[in-house]
Amino acid sequence: MKKARRTSARSRAPRAPRAPAPAPAFVAGRGDLEASLVLIFPLLLAYAIGVLFVGRVNGADVITRALYGTVGRTPYLLAYAVAATMYLLWVRRGRAATLRIDVVGPVVLEASIYAFTLGAVISLVVDKLLGLNLGLPSVVGALGAGVHEELVFRLGLFAGLVAILRGTGRAGVAVALVVSSVLFAAAHHVGPYGEPYTAHAFAFRTFAGAAFAAIFWFRSLAHAVYAHVLYDLVVAAS
Repeated sequence: MKKARRTSARSRAPRAPRAPAPAPAFVAGRGDLEASLVLIFPLLLAYAIGVLFVGRVNGADVITRALYGTVGRTPYLLAYAVAATMYLLWVRRGRAATLRIDVVGPVVLEASIYAFTLGAVISLVVDKLLGLNLGLPSVVGALGAGVHEELVFRLGLFAGLVAILRGTGRAGVAVALVVSSVLFAAAHHVGPYGEPYTAHAFAFRTFAGAAFAAIFWFRSLAHAVYAHVLYDLVVAAS
């Protein structure tokens, strides 16, 4: 009778799953190009129909210009109707999930953030930094405010109040956020270098302090400092 072979504990142990390899970078980037096309086509269709009403074609859109100028209005609409039908068939065959709100929503939200921030950042770089309109005192002032005010009002005051009120749960965090934000705004109006008080300035800085406190609480102190510094640079450059 043959003896059963013993298997070592090492051979019986399940192997740890390998981490997925990063997606290779293609000409179109690392994203799902097909999914991007699914999301883009409705915008293309809306643009193509809008051209009929406004009579203006984008300078880079040689296809629409050639198609509309060659075949006329009715064949132009028929061509896009065929394209829209093919698009719907394509989506129905396996890309319907790409149009779910939980997919489209984050894409649009992230794109909106880029849209609203890129203008300010590019203006800062091109018009101010390259134009040398942002002087060294402004840069130093922004660095000082971002570092020291975050250390005092977020790390010191806000975190300190949270530690004192730690037995009250979320209510303590909310109280700490409000108190630190109000004191942050008030500090800009006291002392020999304080600004004249206005309700608008006080309210603005209170909300700004609350925003920095939220960044500090949910992200990190570094996030709050960098956000504060960059914000002050944008304000100084505007």
